[in-house]
Amino acid sequence: MKLDAETIAGLAEHLETCQQQARDTVKITDEHPDMDWDDAYAIQAEILRRKRARGSRLAGLKAGLTSPAKMKQMGVTTPVFGFMTDDYAVPDGGEVRCSELIHPKVEPEIAFVTRRPLKGPGCHVGTVLAAVDFVLPGIEVIDSRYRDFKFDLKSVIADNTSAARFVIGGQAGDAAGLDLRTLGVVLEKNGQVVAVGAGAAVLGHPAAALAMLANHLGARDEEIPAGTLVLSGGITEAVAVKAGDAVTLRVQGLGQTSLRFV
Repeated sequence: MKLDAETIAGLAEHLETCQQQARDTVKITDEHPDMDWDDAYAIQAEILRRKRARGSRLAGLKAGLTSPAKMKQMGVTTPVFGFMTDDYAVPDGGEVRCSELIHPKVEPEIAFVTRRPLKGPGCHVGTVLAAVDFVLPGIEVIDSRYRDFKFDLKSVIADNTSAARFVIGGQAGDAAGLDLRTLGVVLEKNGQVVAVGAGAAVLGHPAAALAMLANHLGARDEEIPAGTLVLSGGITEAVAVKAGDAVTLRVQGLGQTSLRFV
């Protein structure tokens, strides 16, 4: 690590304050160009610690930038991992207040719920599928705290991978009985189709995102616990939204989930 504990705590406070106040900032690597990957995840962990200290609970984990479309859109080359707390959860068909966000976007995802723990190293797609309880349609609302959604990989990791809100719904499906690679998704905004894709857009198989997450955590002697909700990453490019928009995700064989922006 290149940053000391005081700097890490200060950057975590800065980024979380930007989130709470819905205001943007320049990416933190502008002032700390030498920060490394461990620094970035340490800042993210400190943000989680701060939230838990105020009573928030961990609601799930997430993978980000897992599709070529998202990597190209954001100018990065490697997936990233983050967390979701209970205050990020939106009920199916519920509302998201745009006044609490900076520049929200939505992306369609396949959500997994585990029935057994997953821990690396050596975790692979087969390991994941054997440990998954069920899958569901999910929409993630991302909202980078960085100005104009411009960041590098270390900055976005520190910013908890732009996590802001999420909704899951539809019908629970048995992952072992579905070909998640060819599973089709359709994202609609205000009744118009704005993005289409299939599960294979996420690292060739959406379960690969969980395998990478488990191996990432395993290197830190951590795991994906049983019963954990994991968003596997955007299948398409993220779509910008504003107050008045209604978004619906339809997933082949799994029904639909939706939310509204007010």
